Amino acid sequence: MSYFHVEVCAHCGKESNESVKLKNCTACRLVKYCSVDCQRAHRKKHKKACKKRVAELKDERLYSQGQERPERDFCPICTLPIPLPMEDHSIFKVCCMKRVCRGCEVAACKKGMFDCAFCRTPRHESDESANVARAINLWNEAVELGSIDAHFNLGHVYLKGKGVAPDEARAIQHWESAAMRGHVEARANLGALGYNKGNDERAVRHHLIAAKLGDKTSLDNIKDMFMEGVATKTQYTEALKGYQESVDEMKSPERDEAKKSW
Repeated sequence: MSYFHVEVCAHCGKESNESVKLKNCTACRLVKYCSVDCQRAHRKKHKKACKKRVAELKDERLYSQGQERPERDFCPICTLPIPLPMEDHSIFKVCCMKRVCRGCEVAACKKGMFDCAFCRTPRHESDESANVARAINLWNEAVELGSIDAHFNLGHVYLKGKGVAPDEARAIQHWESAAMRGHVEARANLGALGYNKGNDERAVRHHLIAAKLGDKTSLDNIKDMFMEGVATKTQYTEALKGYQESVDEMKSPERDEAKKSW
């Protein structure tokens, strides 16, 4: 005997056929409805399962995405990923909006090229003063254009309440958006927040991803959590191996030479 799966409306039980077209619950996609009225009538009964599945789908995206560093983390000259923290190992060029690694910067200076190492724009000093309100407006605009750095910066703004009311949930939302697109520091911050709030599993998962992308602080945190019995030996070994592979990928003779001069 063979059995056939028949799709039915979760509320009234109508079977799908040529005259009855069932549509998924757009949030969880667990159940189908034959009409908006049935969906509304079933909402109270379905709400708990729906919210649970929505949270599961969100976590699937959060931990499966952002496991590679984005293009902006690579030096546009030598094309190698920039070591972390990037602010210590590179210079952001306002003239061309590029981040050049110190290895390429020092190599250019040794050849007598003191302008921008990427676009050759002459050096100039900026006297622009900080304006938090304007920065927030610009970051919000940049978020609409897809900037992960803007998400990261707004996360700090909302967590610390700089120019806005403190809003941890909103800070987390911005950092999650950045982390899912490869922003390592945002991922590490989510790990730290998870640990501080007692959510050890989420903390380990975030720090593991960040460590494998080359973040030393996250590797150290995984080690500490392993010593505390929070992370497993397998997780620590995986983090250590991934971190070392990431660091090796970022090495170059020019960068080794640059370290001697700063």
